[in-house]
Amino acid sequence: MGKIYETIEERVAEFIRRQKMFFVATAPLAAEGLINLSPKGLDSFRILDEKTVAYLDLTGSGVETIAHAKENGRITVMFCAFEGAPNILRLYGQAEVLEPDHPDFASLRELFPHLPGTRSIIRIHVQRIADSCGYAVPKYDFVEDRSTLIDYSVSKGPAGLVEYRQQKNAASLDGLKGLDNFDGATA
Repeated sequence: MGKIYETIEERVAEFIRRQKMFFVATAPLAAEGLINLSPKGLDSFRILDEKTVAYLDLTGSGVETIAHAKENGRITVMFCAFEGAPNILRLYGQAEVLEPDHPDFASLRELFPHLPGTRSIIRIHVQRIADSCGYAVPKYDFVEDRSTLIDYSVSKGPAGLVEYRQQKNAASLDGLKGLDNFDGATA
């Protein structure tokens, strides 16, 4: 049924590349803190090497993943097969937040499409790779990516995104520190 992988071998990498969405889970250290689970889409995930991945983080209404990663780094990324053979793949690891002023941001940014609203890159040092059956995951047909978040970022413009980030992305729901750089990459 399930298998543990030492690295992101080619079979695992091919499965990841075929998926149109993934989920990211993080949590603060505090027992009463809120656990976060976020769906991600667009062309925003990259395999950097056999033990490192990254995804493009776009401006959103919250900043939970960034805040949790800054506090403790714990993260799980999950991919589900909604088409084809059933499968669930989880990448467990330590996340780091690369805001636009980070020395690695510009070179990694070039690996992704230039999506308006980009605020950071989340780089994950993978510690455990495991799949499981996915037998109960329903089948869905992919129709298209939604453009709503991109359209929203374009309509806000760079100055509007800075203001929005200052208002919505400075701290998590639990009061943990969010973004440091409000006026970073937006396209």
